Amino acid sequence: MPQAVIPPAVILVRPQLGVNIGTAARAMLNCGLDELRLVAPREGWPNAHAWPAASGAVAVLEKARVFATLPEATADLTRLYATTWRGRGLVKWILTPEQAAQDIRALAAAGGRGGILFGPERTGLENEDLAGVDAVVSVPLNPAFPSLNLAQAVLLVGYAWWMAGNETPALRLEHGLSPLAGRAALDNFIARLVQHLDETGFFHPPEKRLHMLRNLEACFGRLQPTEQELRTLFGAIKALRYGPYRPPGKDEAEEAER
Repeated sequence: MPQAVIPPAVILVRPQLGVNIGTAARAMLNCGLDELRLVAPREGWPNAHAWPAASGAVAVLEKARVFATLPEATADLTRLYATTWRGRGLVKWILTPEQAAQDIRALAAAGGRGGILFGPERTGLENEDLAGVDAVVSVPLNPAFPSLNLAQAVLLVGYAWWMAGNETPALRLEHGLSPLAGRAALDNFIARLVQHLDETGFFHPPEKRLHMLRNLEACFGRLQPTEQELRTLFGAIKALRYGPYRPPGKDEAEEAER
C-alpha cells in the first residue's frame, strides 16, 4: 500500500487581517493541507477574527505556527514556491499550479518537503521574499484582471495539489440505492416493449421495423437505467396498454353503490 504524501506547508507572509487567515485555513483544509505558518502577522496571533472565518477548519488554526522572519519559517523545507502574478524582473522558473503540484509530490516521494508562500493581501510578495525561492507559481487567469484575494489563491493552488493525487473518475453516474439494471433485465424490458408495440401496430411501415428496433435498443442502452427505473417503465407501459390501475375490489364496491 503506497504511503501518504506529506502535504506542503502553506506560509502566509505578513498577512494583514485575521479574517483572511481564517478563510485561507478553510481553503487549506478543503484541499487536505493542514500545516499553516504565519510570518509576522500584522495583527498578531492568535486572532479572534480568524476562527469564525475558518468555518470549522479549527485544526489548521490550532496548529498554526508564528515566525518573526521568512528564513525562520522555511529553514526546514527543501524547496520553496512563491505565488505571484507579477514578474518582478527576477529570473525564476514560472509554473502553473498543476506543474507545481506534480513537482511538490515528486519532491515528497523523494523525502523532501515543499513550502508555498503567499504574500500580504494588499501588496503581495516583495522582491526580497522572492529572492530565495526556487520557483514561482502563477495561476493563468484573465490577463486584464488576474487579482485574487488570499483565500482564493490558497484554494486554487491547494486544489491543484489535491487533484494531482486524486483518483475520482472524471465522469460517473450517481444511481442512488437502486443498482444499475443488468443486460438481461434491459433485454427483457425491450422485448416486452417491442411486444406491446407490435400489438399496437407501431412498427409501420414493416420495412422500417428493424431500423426502429435498433433505435429503441440504442436509446435505452445509452440511458443506463437502474432496476427501479425499469420497474417504473414496466408499470408505465402496462398502464398505457391496459388502462388505469384499479385496486382489487374496487369494481365490486362501485357495483354495490349502484
